[in-house]
Amino acid sequence: ARDLQRYDVAWKYYQEAAKLAPDGITKVQAQLNQLSLLVTVKKWDKALSLIPTIESNLSKLPPSRLAIYARVNLAESMIKLKNSEKEGIQLSYTSKIATKIAQKITQKIANVLAIAIQEARQLQDARAEAYSLNQLAKLYQQNQQWEDAQSLTEKALQIAQTINAGDIIALAATQLGQILKQQGDIPGAIAAYETAYNNLQSLRSDLVAINPDVQFKFQESIEPIYRDLVSLLLTPSQAGLKKGAVSQSNLKKAREVIEALQLAELDNYFRDACLDTEPIVIDEIDVEAAVIYPIILSDRIEVILSLPNQPLSHYTTLLPEDKVKARLRQVYSSMSPGYPNNERLRLSEQIYDWLIRPAEVELANSNIKTLVFVPDGFLRNLPMAALYDGKQYLIENYSIAISPGLQLFPQRLQRVELNVLVAGLTEARQGYTGLPGVAGEVQEITDKVTTDVLLNQEFTRTTFQTAIDSTPFPIVHLATHGQFSSNPKETFLLTWNDRIGIKDFDLLFQKRRLGILEPIELLVMSACQTAAGDNRATLGLAGFALRSGAHSTLGSLWSVSDESTTNLMKEFYQGLIQTKPSMTKAEALQQAQLKLRQDPLYKHPYFWASFVLVGNWL
Repeated sequence: ARDLQRYDVAWKYYQEAAKLAPDGITKVQAQLNQLSLLVTVKKWDKALSLIPTIESNLSKLPPSRLAIYARVNLAESMIKLKNSEKEGIQLSYTSKIATKIAQKITQKIANVLAIAIQEARQLQDARAEAYSLNQLAKLYQQNQQWEDAQSLTEKALQIAQTINAGDIIALAATQLGQILKQQGDIPGAIAAYETAYNNLQSLRSDLVAINPDVQFKFQESIEPIYRDLVSLLLTPSQAGLKKGAVSQSNLKKAREVIEALQLAELDNYFRDACLDTEPIVIDEIDVEAAVIYPIILSDRIEVILSLPNQPLSHYTTLLPEDKVKARLRQVYSSMSPGYPNNERLRLSEQIYDWLIRPAEVELANSNIKTLVFVPDGFLRNLPMAALYDGKQYLIENYSIAISPGLQLFPQRLQRVELNVLVAGLTEARQGYTGLPGVAGEVQEITDKVTTDVLLNQEFTRTTFQTAIDSTPFPIVHLATHGQFSSNPKETFLLTWNDRIGIKDFDLLFQKRRLGILEPIELLVMSACQTAAGDNRATLGLAGFALRSGAHSTLGSLWSVSDESTTNLMKEFYQGLIQTKPSMTKAEALQQAQLKLRQDPLYKHPYFWASFVLVGNWL
């Protein structure tokens, strides 16, 4: 419930758990959950009043690892409370009293952690000791007592390395990196962060089920490690390089970390780590493609540019993260036809200035035809085709594809005879409106290529499974309602009488994905949309793509009118069947979008820019 930010529901649940729990560790854990929630929702007074009760209950517990972790958990919430003193406590008290409260909290935290360390040593529990020492070091770090903070963190790291506790190694190494960075030691900070990063990579399969007491929450604890390391790697600091330059080794490492973050997000989304990865060289795949890696950092946007047969380059836009995200949301909203046109173009040009303009000359000199974006965060929700250079849209100069990390798509695929399985709904089902335009869409596809069609009552989970398993379709086209969400449980496709979720998709396409049958070359989802207001909704689109084993997926960022979608799909398939052998899927989509844009009814980006090609663009 907390993950969905339904704090009221979570509070009632924790209250009930605390009430029903017998005395002992279970009650303490329930109360700690309450405290953590109160701190999160900034109920400072309630949080302060709950601490003595938890301390009293903790004092009655016999020494154990669970009791030690409970103390560290308490300290962690108290540190967050202490850090909120300016924001919250001073609203309730005068500044003088607020300072005294903060000092009192600091002393309480130190006492709680001292007992935790003492009990860990008494039990000879090296893991608990390392964890407790690291938390105490964090307190010193936040008080800017650098020497003590560094010494304790190094001690925690040393113990964790001795017992090979990878999760605590990652925590302690990250903290050491922060401390060294705060003291201006950038090379030392990079080395520490690389230790953390390497441990996260080796822990990939365990991260989704890691010890819940070491509260690894992805967005809070894991993702920042990747971002901080990229930030450090792209900080000009090496002697011998011209001012502002970053070494090739650092650029390559930063690119590797960005791709690893993409994989980590997908692992976290699926709650497992089953994605196959294989590093590839873009030059070997397509000498006319450039790969653009934009990443949003706390104080800036960094973009790494990979061009065929050339060293990596990068460029920076200094802008705080909150302003970047606010502007990206504005751009997304501006795609609505009712938004003022001049303002939409102005906003789209600003994003173009961040992501593309610094690379214009290099892209032209390299004769680039396709831009492959490995987008980060909310950039995934952005219709790159609609970026504007002041005169033209990006799609007018380049075909465009999205990749959730090039490591995932190493194969270059040969053209095969088009044979399409089309499944869809035209009638209203399960509370969703009808899609009358789907009939025309299906007819357009049937007129151009060989098809098997499952429409309305014929489109059930069972009939779809049978079709997938019985005929070698290189293309599967789904014209049905669906939603992409950052929550896998809210990501689905509609059939006549059911919903197909991500896990179901995995099972449906299992034989294709495992190579028992020919894999799907292209999966088209023409009527789905991303969940409104969901920054990570396009993970759902990538999720369907990866779970199907499809080499490429064509989907939509928002729901578009039936008729315009029919026209776009008609042109897209026309491009795919053209005899011109060099027409890639990305180019077929580009031509379809440009053709739709020429129609006065559909020239607005709302109609053509939402369609994105994910994966192999060839």
